[in-house]
Amino acid sequence: MNDNILYRNITAQSELSLQARTIRIINVFRLILSLIFVLFSLYVGQENWGETQDASLFFSLSLAYSLFSFTLLLVAPVRSSALVFFNPVQIIIDIFFIIFIMHAAGGIQSGLGLLLIITIVTASLISNGRLALFYAAIATIGLLLEQSYQIAKWMLPISGYSQPAMLSLSCFATAWLGYSFAKRMTQSEALASARGIDLENLAQVNALITEEMQDGVIVIDQFLNIHHHNSQAMPLLTRTKVNDEETVKLSDSALEIAHVFTRWMHAENISENLIISINNKELKLRLEPINHDSRLYGAVIFIQDWSQIQSAAQQSKLAALGRLTANIAHEIRNPLSAISHANQLLQEEDFNLQNKRMLQIIADNIQRIDQIIKDVLELNRRDRTNQERLSLHQFILDFYTQFCAVEKIPASHFQIPSFKDNLFIAYDQRHLMQILWNLCKNGWEHSQKQVGSLKLNCTKNGRAGLNLEIIDDGEGVAEENRNKLFEPFYTTKTTGNGLGLYISRELAEANGSRLSYQKLDSGSAFILQLQIIN
Repeated sequence: MNDNILYRNITAQSELSLQARTIRIINVFRLILSLIFVLFSLYVGQENWGETQDASLFFSLSLAYSLFSFTLLLVAPVRSSALVFFNPVQIIIDIFFIIFIMHAAGGIQSGLGLLLIITIVTASLISNGRLALFYAAIATIGLLLEQSYQIAKWMLPISGYSQPAMLSLSCFATAWLGYSFAKRMTQSEALASARGIDLENLAQVNALITEEMQDGVIVIDQFLNIHHHNSQAMPLLTRTKVNDEETVKLSDSALEIAHVFTRWMHAENISENLIISINNKELKLRLEPINHDSRLYGAVIFIQDWSQIQSAAQQSKLAALGRLTANIAHEIRNPLSAISHANQLLQEEDFNLQNKRMLQIIADNIQRIDQIIKDVLELNRRDRTNQERLSLHQFILDFYTQFCAVEKIPASHFQIPSFKDNLFIAYDQRHLMQILWNLCKNGWEHSQKQVGSLKLNCTKNGRAGLNLEIIDDGEGVAEENRNKLFEPFYTTKTTGNGLGLYISRELAEANGSRLSYQKLDSGSAFILQLQIIN
């Protein structure tokens, strides 16, 4: 029902558009025709007219017709319903003017009656074919009356009606063809307008779909002109279109992607799925040709952040591993507690030194296994954050006091900053304590254990950013091992379990911060990026 109403509205609009264009054409044609009549009358002169012709009447009618045409041309731009209803009257006046001018020129023999066919055709377009036969009937009556007057005046034979009759039939045939042509043109224009609206709606739907996609989308032609892109692709483009008229080339906006597209377009053996590196990010490109028969007409380029995909897959695997290890840890704790209790009972017995040494080794390894279980359980609870407003100055002082006391580190060997401003952050206090404890303990173990070997610095990063830097004077991490630094169970120590740095990074990300490693000229630093709050 709605589609039918829409089609009828479009049809009505198409009819009005066709009618307006036709009225402009017939007004111009009418003026040119009347001026030709006037110039012809002045050029020939009255003395050269024949016996059956009336030169003065021809000139007067031509002049009146030109004034009528000029007046209609002036009032045509005025949009009024009265002028719309006046259109049929204009056509009837045109028919009468042509018949009278034809009469002044000598009647049907002058050949001016053929102008009636042109008038009827244009009139059919104005009325969309509805009044075409009516105009033909008016012209026929006028032709027959004019011919009857000529026969009565000049005593012509009855056979003189043959020419007007044939011209009248031509008028009716032309009227019918004009009606059919106007109807078909109106329907075609309405259909084209409806299809245009459908295409526009489809383009809007496609644009909405691409905007909601997680992948970047770029549509280009064979000349590397960017026709469309979504917001996800904008960070990869150095230049984008300001308006629809502007043309931006992919080679000027994303040169690496342009090179990939050029190779793909001219080489059929290159896969549609390619991985490239842009700005230290691995991107997966999937190119789909616009024309399925050839790659030479452009392509739709789908862009995925391959590093995020791999990270998500890694996180999924680690989450499953975390749940599995947490369950295993719970199962291990009960027999481990029994072993620890039995070992403590044995240590109370009077054994020789060798046996006591063996029991101490058992106790140390029990403690190590218990620490691994605690780390695994803490890792499984990394998403349970309880962020609160913390005074960074007070928190670092409390942490510094506890850390130096527990780890037995001289105060001169571990240096902390003096805060001028009281800064606040939103963080889980327990998580921040564990992150700093793991990082500082790791830094102390790898430092030279001298005065100032371990430092905790606080520097601002932008307007609302803050970096906590844990710096040690150790040898640092070898370059070939830096990409494994935050992997679980990776460690270079013989007594470590490789979970400290991994847990620290996971807890940092759970609180919306970022932990990174940086090699220094002398030593190394772990940087925890925080956000300052009011």
